Amino acid sequence: MASAPQNMAGEALRVADLPGRGRALLAAREILDGEVILSEPPILLYPSSLASLPSYCSACFRSLPPPPHAPCPSCRAAAFCSSACASASHPRLVCAAFSSGLAAAPEAHQEPLLFLLSAYSLQESSLRALLSLSSAPQGPSPSQQQDAASLHAMVASLAPPHILPPGFSPDLTAALLSKDRTNSFSIMEPYRPDVPLELRKTRAYAVYHRASLLNHDCLPNACHFDYVDRPGPGNADIVVRALHGISEGKEVCISYFAANWRYADRQRRLLEDYGFQCECERCQIESKWKFDDDDDDDDDDNDGGDGDDTMEEEHDKEDVGDGVDEGMEQEEGSDDGDDDFPHAFFFVRYLCDREDCYGMLAPLPPLPNGDLSHVFECNACGQFKKEEDVDEPDAGDSSMGN
Repeated sequence: MASAPQNMAGEALRVADLPGRGRALLAAREILDGEVILSEPPILLYPSSLASLPSYCSACFRSLPPPPHAPCPSCRAAAFCSSACASASHPRLVCAAFSSGLAAAPEAHQEPLLFLLSAYSLQESSLRALLSLSSAPQGPSPSQQQDAASLHAMVASLAPPHILPPGFSPDLTAALLSKDRTNSFSIMEPYRPDVPLELRKTRAYAVYHRASLLNHDCLPNACHFDYVDRPGPGNADIVVRALHGISEGKEVCISYFAANWRYADRQRRLLEDYGFQCECERCQIESKWKFDDDDDDDDDDNDGGDGDDTMEEEHDKEDVGDGVDEGMEQEEGSDDGDDDFPHAFFFVRYLCDREDCYGMLAPLPPLPNGDLSHVFECNACGQFKKEEDVDEPDAGDSSMGN
């Protein structure tokens, strides 16, 4: 039975169970263009790798200022951007694990180990909140179960037993890993025009309680921003803004990857990482197209489960082409191209046209008097564009479809 909807986030959003989609966030009222509809701190924040420790504060993950830094007095591996962050320290199990050989762990195991050590350092209430998040509907594969057992043994060898939480067990480790895979947001290194998209790295990962309920759509009506290098408290909070007006009762969705990925690439990623096949309006249209690339032809025959509560929105996973997918042709006998691609305007208006960016352009929040803003901000590179420049991209722009 579906649970009763709950009002939250200043009545902008409510939680509801949707058939085939699991828990979701719906607009509890009319939402305006650019409106901030969700802002919350992370349940869990942890480094992407040991290599990121010299560059970012181990408490808030701001870029570290020039030396000297305030090192952790216990492990000496972590550094902090301020005395406030130094006093907040970093996860106690991560700190303790450095003296037990964490730095010698294989690189492939570092990210999940940092997640587990950080998760097991949480207060009991935060650990319960993390475990309440949804997992991929298909469950762990045999190889993932084997990895979980191996990682559990590594945590047990690295962490002093007296500071491990009650209930520490292989089953709990496996349960935690299933939450990380489907609920983590990447906090990326700042955009730099001289760094190609595929070389941009993740500085940290964050898991949020309410934002985990945002489902995927290939034509999202919202996108998230992080302002991790801004001064002051709350720099790791996620901020979700509406791309355009959202009517009451409509589901609020983000895209889990760059919005201009090709149909077959989107379906492959969603099936492999999240366990479902997307049947959104855009996918229903593009599934009728044929691809010049034979490798893409049989990807849409995959069966997947229902989409649910998945989090990750990334820009660093695959090469992406034009906003209107490259290598695609309409099926023979199809209608006029404009009829078969009614969402082309979405890419013109909401996809950033800066080279190697592929972020989303969202209007700035409405003005205090309620007037809508006519300035757009990119959630990846941070550029600002006037509305007239967004609607009329440069003639030589290669990031938009023709």
